[in-house]
Amino acid sequence: MKTCAFTGHRPQKLPWQFNEIDPNCQKLKQILNQQISQLVANGFTDFLSGMAQGTDTWAAEAVLHLRKKNPALKLHCILPCKTQAEKWPVSAQERYQKILAQADSIFYTSRDYHPNCMLERNRFMVEKASLLLAVYNGQARSGTGAAVRQAQRLRRAIIIINPVSLEIVYL
Repeated sequence: MKTCAFTGHRPQKLPWQFNEIDPNCQKLKQILNQQISQLVANGFTDFLSGMAQGTDTWAAEAVLHLRKKNPALKLHCILPCKTQAEKWPVSAQERYQKILAQADSIFYTSRDYHPNCMLERNRFMVEKASLLLAVYNGQARSGTGAAVRQAQRLRRAIIIINPVSLEIVYL
């Protein structure tokens, strides 16, 4: 089974922050969609999203869109704790719940929030995936950076999309 996990920076670490109509955000989302479509064409059927705001959400929405034409695709939401979206704006919580309602499975790596629950979620996803698709700016001290390093240690295939230059690197 070919499984892809998603990781990426949250909106506050991206140049446009939460402004998804920014042309650079739109370009990034287009590239993300193209990469996921290519993975599907290459036989990937299972996709793991940690459901954080930004990359995880956009990737999950892309999978759900593609699943309309290809019902073999599966979206698995791997959540760090039950309260992940509790402090988000209402619109983000609604988007989150809409995606969860369409997911093929939901798995919690921890019931309650604790300081390492996000990293534990990322480790779980990388361990279960054969490929990591990352929107990553190279910042080593980040959850995304830790996920990329773990994928390298486990010798997983990695696709990195730089959110600023939009350069794609295949490792």
